Amino acid sequence: MKLGQIAVNVENVERAVAFYKDVIQLPLLFEMNGLAFFQCGETRLLLSRPETEEFNHPSSVLYFQVDNLTNEVSRMKEAGATFIDEPHMVAKVGDTETWMAFFKDSEGNTLALMNER
Repeated sequence: MKLGQIAVNVENVERAVAFYKDVIQLPLLFEMNGLAFFQCGETRLLLSRPETEEFNHPSSVLYFQVDNLTNEVSRMKEAGATFIDEPHMVAKVGDTETWMAFFKDSEGNTLALMNER
């Protein structure tokens, strides 16, 4: 089984589309009726306002895997991303180190970049 789609709540769909397209640089698939769909690897990402109060809460943390964490953090800062911290190692298993840097999207959701070396 694979993950087909993840939904992220946003206050302003237009502003969020600009952030995910221009700052994170995910490919925008299409927009319709206040919904925006992006391709994120093999998973589709849906940005929308919450349908009901039941769904009106911050999103889960999405971890975007990148090849060069330091370069991507620099690029995204220049594009307007606000990082909560600097790249740092969170785990080492055998010879593999996992590095992360957390940031906020345009809607206040916490997201992360990750790299395994």
